Amino acid sequence: MRPVHPIPSRQVALWVVLSGVVAALHVGKLPAAIPVLAHELDMTLVQGGFLLALIQLAGMALGAVAGSLADHVGPRRIVLTGLVLLALGSGWGAWAQSPGSLMVLRGIESMGFLLSVIAAPVLLRRWVTEPKALQRALGFWGAYMPIGMASALLVTPWAYDAIGWRWTWVLLAWASVAVAIIVLARVPPDADRGPLRETPMMAQALKSTLSAPGPWLVALAFMVYSGQWMAVIGFLPTIYHQAGWPPDWIGPLTAGAAGVNMIGNILAGRWLARGAWPGTLLAVGYLAMGVGAWGVMSGWLAPTGQYLSVLLFSWVGGMIPATLISLAMHLAPSRQTVTTTVGWVQQLSSMGQFLTPPLMAAIAADFGGWHHAVWLNLVLAGCGLWLAWRLQSRWSRLTR
Repeated sequence: MRPVHPIPSRQVALWVVLSGVVAALHVGKLPAAIPVLAHELDMTLVQGGFLLALIQLAGMALGAVAGSLADHVGPRRIVLTGLVLLALGSGWGAWAQSPGSLMVLRGIESMGFLLSVIAAPVLLRRWVTEPKALQRALGFWGAYMPIGMASALLVTPWAYDAIGWRWTWVLLAWASVAVAIIVLARVPPDADRGPLRETPMMAQALKSTLSAPGPWLVALAFMVYSGQWMAVIGFLPTIYHQAGWPPDWIGPLTAGAAGVNMIGNILAGRWLARGAWPGTLLAVGYLAMGVGAWGVMSGWLAPTGQYLSVLLFSWVGGMIPATLISLAMHLAPSRQTVTTTVGWVQQLSSMGQFLTPPLMAAIAADFGGWHHAVWLNLVLAGCGLWLAWRLQSRWSRLTR
């Protein structure tokens, strides 16, 4: 039975986006902690890169399976489980005594992060039924990562100085619990909309998704975006620290660089609702990321030019995730495999975020500077431009 009262779709969308923002706080709490952990736990730069990447471990291994599972278990239950796991991993990880133990507990957080974000677009699609409103909601959802990252990058340096990284992580664990309670109270249960639509068996859904070219193109495009964004933003405090920037500037400037990404996400959602070509938005985003990464890491620009470059990298690049989330909805093999498609996109996105930061750190460490690592960004941006062309061609055929 459907509820008698109208469904407050905007309110539900707000809480769904908030759950993603809180999940992203657990990603953003780490960059400013790397110098602290290096001192306190004797952690190396490459270990720091793996610690940055480990939040994506579960998504890299289980994204498509988790997406298919959400169709059967229910997306709200999946989101709630993820928030609880984030709370457990952060609260327990606060008392780690070595880089190894911290990595193990970061693995628990990675499963929580995956479950917190994997089903959220499906919840939005279920409750925000008007197409243009859905495009705008997906634009805001695409901004969950920069909002959470920017908030964490802004607050955690101060918190680490004031109360230490351990108690800061405990507070973030309680923030996850609080949002889980809000979602439990304010987002209607999965059963409230009646029985879920009949879905294919998980193996059939996976086979259908992985045999279609659309999900692969979207997932690969997300991989080359998310890997370089996480690496550049994640190591920005370290890059600035090594370059001798004033310590009091590093947190706010890094937070600003991450935060402007949400502007691109929101604008992309609005432009898509007005009929913009997704391939054009993607191409502009990847081009800006390549140029911006070069400006940040090449060493040829003064500090002001470096910061303007990272703003370009993150702001204009922010058009990519919202566009790809929308394409994932359209290029899924069927309506019954949308969640599985989103899961596959999340899986390759996580793979990019898992592999790129340690690879970039290894290049910088082995070859003597970040200016060598920028070539990795340029290669990824070039791959993104090719994928943008392929996705535009497929979208054009679909909408004729």
